[in-house]
Amino acid sequence: MMRVGLGLVMLLASATAGQTMSGGCPGVPVSLSPLPSLGAEIAARDPVTIVAFGSSSTEGAGASGPEASYPARLEVLLRAALPGQPITVINSGRSGDTTAQMLSRLDRDVLAHRPDLVIWQAGANEALQGADPEAFAVRMREGLGRLAAAGIPVVLMDNQLSPRIQQSSGHDRFPEALRALAGERHLALFPRGRVMAAWSAAGVPGAELLSPDGLHHNDRGYACLAEAVAAALIEASGARTLVAGR
Repeated sequence: MMRVGLGLVMLLASATAGQTMSGGCPGVPVSLSPLPSLGAEIAARDPVTIVAFGSSSTEGAGASGPEASYPARLEVLLRAALPGQPITVINSGRSGDTTAQMLSRLDRDVLAHRPDLVIWQAGANEALQGADPEAFAVRMREGLGRLAAAGIPVVLMDNQLSPRIQQSSGHDRFPEALRALAGERHLALFPRGRVMAAWSAAGVPGAELLSPDGLHHNDRGYACLAEAVAAALIEASGARTLVAGR
């Protein structure tokens, strides 16, 4: 894993200032596999569309409003880090969705937008329901195949560290399945669980980033998640070198 540049972290943090959250977001080592096509779009200053696909923690359950969800915050942060770059982040999260339900709306809620990148968060509801991890992997593989056929790069995102998920039997098998799929298909994986563990080790326990339901992020948690994702995307795309020049 490589450490995101301090100047970039400070820039992203400044874009978060003034939001409805207390405290800051710990800087932790975050890396993704390279995203050259995203970097090419940014270098050319072509409009970039990112679809955040997933369930309730993508939709923004637990946030004070839609503007505090991680996709909304991600758009703000990326625009702040890359001035003049046309960037749109579409929130295609839907509370309660399993991967099977996501597949049923993949055409309408993802492919129809012709995105340049998809961030696919999955596995939480399967973990809560005690679903079969192997069946989960089969469905994910189907969806990833459809996205690959359309030529769309994907970043996978695993489950948040939350009491309700961690109390579910076999919950750790779903992040393992995503890691295996990322390796199999040479995809980027944003390891949200590991990032949250690093935040806790840095002095910000998970309870400060979760809503009272013990499952979803609060505003601070979504802001910190968006900051970490934004920094990782910029680093993986190679766009960090463009920040100073803009």
